[in-house]
Amino acid sequence: MGDRRKISLVLADVDGTLVDRDKVLTERARAAVRALRKAGIRFAITSGRPPLGMAMLFDPLEIDTPIAGFNGGLFVDRHLKLLARHPVPEDVAHEAIDLIRSHGLDPWIYRGNDWLITRAAAPHVAREAWTVKFEPTVVADLEGALSEVVKIVGVSDDHDRVQRCEADAQAAFGSRATASRSQPYYLDITSRQANKGAVLAYLSQTLRVPAGEIATIGDQPNDVSMFEPSGFSIAMGNASDAVKRQASAVTDSYDDEGFAKAMERFILDATG
Repeated sequence: MGDRRKISLVLADVDGTLVDRDKVLTERARAAVRALRKAGIRFAITSGRPPLGMAMLFDPLEIDTPIAGFNGGLFVDRHLKLLARHPVPEDVAHEAIDLIRSHGLDPWIYRGNDWLITRAAAPHVAREAWTVKFEPTVVADLEGALSEVVKIVGVSDDHDRVQRCEADAQAAFGSRATASRSQPYYLDITSRQANKGAVLAYLSQTLRVPAGEIATIGDQPNDVSMFEPSGFSIAMGNASDAVKRQASAVTDSYDDEGFAKAMERFILDATG
């Protein structure tokens, strides 16, 4: 491993990667991030979650880098101060809601720290509220709230339906928006400037770290865009084969300390 290029920053996805199935940050994961810092390697997180929904990680991980919520739709500092925002164009937002409904998915929208839904009993609402530690606002319709939206989500437990909606959204929006699954049951639609590849570019420029010195780790199709430009990429053991094929290395599952093991084996051992 000693011939691998220098790593100065690790950029990690959160759900399915940094935290386990129960959304818990394990002590071994915390220790791995402390070890990165001790080795002079900075650490950053990106997620489809709202920034507020990642705030519980800031102190345990001593985050001192920009935090990329909504897959890069919003960048904040650890005090939730806005650094950059990339809203979905309003015409795309209207089309996205129609497309999501046409596939039988439930639509959610996020504006700043507001999470708007139309059905409180819809799939994953209760789980998501527990995960991000705040409740959604139930509204009669979403059409009047589609300006300055930073993320639209289509939700269903029919994973094939979510995948078909992803393909149709990518075809419909082309260069106007990013559409990718952040979980098998979530289709995220964000600004074209809001994707994890753009997150890597923003951090590279802001922190003055060459992309080739950034290691990335994730588990979902929306993580592949940050794998491609990074110097070294790691897929989680719980990732699909398609995602694994796009990574430089594969670690264990998020249920088996895959994040911590990846840092120990591929990053810390390589720099020690």
